[in-house]
Amino acid sequence: MLVDVARQLFARMGIDHTTMNDIAQASQKGRRTLYTYFKSKEDIFRAVVESELEKLNRALRDFAAQKLPADEKLITFIYLRLDAVKAIVFQNGTLRAKFFRDIWRVAKARKKFDLQEIEVIQSILEEGVREGAFAVPDTGITALTIHYALKGLEVPYIRGFTGTTEAERASHKENIMHLIFNGIKITK
Repeated sequence: MLVDVARQLFARMGIDHTTMNDIAQASQKGRRTLYTYFKSKEDIFRAVVESELEKLNRALRDFAAQKLPADEKLITFIYLRLDAVKAIVFQNGTLRAKFFRDIWRVAKARKKFDLQEIEVIQSILEEGVREGAFAVPDTGITALTIHYALKGLEVPYIRGFTGTTEAERASHKENIMHLIFNGIKITK
């Protein structure tokens, strides 16, 4: 309950303008109770980010468990994940500004999620190899590469730099699919 109250306050007032006292009052708990669970506002912020990422992780794992062809599953996973991160950032109001300003704080809080996401991507790749849909020499390194590519796409995707019209978004998606499924080929 404390994490949810803190998330709402952070979203409405911003992290820098929310105090431990604000969280205690809004949760109708004493400051002593708040400090029993969290040493600082930074700890609460980390718990808020981890809570949001745990919801996202469950949704992505549930999706990855579906019976779909591996190629369709991988590209759908990528856009489901980008859309979900964008939704989380936008639903949290002023946290959005903090996300863009202090990406390292968010990165620190999302270490566990990143490892879980790499596992999910690797499982999709391994499934594709078993099905004969993918020829991937090392699913671990490939999963890691896709994960970091997705992290690199987050901010441009959230800010809408990956296309504003349906045609632009379709073109971006087609290019990303081409890169993932065909790579970059050297022609001579």
